[in-house]
Amino acid sequence: MDKALSRPAVVSRVSDLIGHTPLLEVCRTDTGSRLLLKLEQFNPTGTAKIRMARQMVLDAEERGLLRPGGRIVESTSGNTGLGLAVIAAERGYTFTAVVDHHAAADKLRGMKALGTELVYVAEDGDEELATAAREEFAEKLAAESDNAYFTEQHNNPANGDGYRPVAHELDAALDGRIDILIGAVGTGGGLFGTGGELRKTVPGVRIVGVEPKGSIAFGPPAHDYYQSGTGTPEGATIGAMVDYDLLDEGAKVGDVEAFATARVLARRIGLLIGGSAGGVVYEALTRMSSLPPGTTMVALVNDGGEKYMDTVFNDDWMNARHLIDPAVEREIDELLTKLRGN
Repeated sequence: MDKALSRPAVVSRVSDLIGHTPLLEVCRTDTGSRLLLKLEQFNPTGTAKIRMARQMVLDAEERGLLRPGGRIVESTSGNTGLGLAVIAAERGYTFTAVVDHHAAADKLRGMKALGTELVYVAEDGDEELATAAREEFAEKLAAESDNAYFTEQHNNPANGDGYRPVAHELDAALDGRIDILIGAVGTGGGLFGTGGELRKTVPGVRIVGVEPKGSIAFGPPAHDYYQSGTGTPEGATIGAMVDYDLLDEGAKVGDVEAFATARVLARRIGLLIGGSAGGVVYEALTRMSSLPPGTTMVALVNDGGEKYMDTVFNDDWMNARHLIDPAVEREIDELLTKLRGN
């Protein structure tokens, strides 16, 4: 294997464990088409976003925007914050995360355990997604602080750069045999950073973005949604990382379908994935039967389900928000049975 795509047997920093995440074949049709999941939960912090968190910090250091002992500030729903917390600890920075209560509680607890200062822009009990308010406050906080840097993930080119290694890992693992790349669109860095780099060696790869119903990146209508860490809510600005020129198709998946997929995968194949990842897998599964023979589709699974025990995998939380639909779960279970042959 290429040395750049392998990891030493012993490393000296947690961030050295980033990358080299596995691919899992979930199903293969009678015509030879297959769905592979790129399991980014095998990164430190259980998420893809530590890739871009590291890159944003390294880029800021190189450009002289972060000096020793400085302060990193970011608006986050949790996963980016977890990554920045690790990198800040390693490199001697303090980290302030501007958050709301829409984020999964385990993500907030995880950031705090890693030494993060949490600053809330919403009152206790307010579960609305407050992206615009978070970003406005994070920018103000950094501007008013000495030796502080707002990483501004939605508009930071280093975000997308952090995902270029994902394309290299996919290309090496599959020898370029990738027909469709499908992933969630939040900041846009993950899908378009990966897809843009992958197009250099696999120019024909089709790029499909998935956002929650209620998000506005692919158009209205706008409304509240519970999938965290993804999408663009009404009132927020679509980030510069969302590259419509790279996008072949945009799709929307509702919370019920996304969360049902995550729950069914856990029961059927023993895999815990996050809620927005459930949306990506749902969209991928529903496309499998119509694919040309021999198609390889890769779905980017940005995080695991362990952070969602209080939400997606909690029946009381789900029922209180009318997010459980047994008929949808049966539909997904039957689809998996058909596609997997068991």
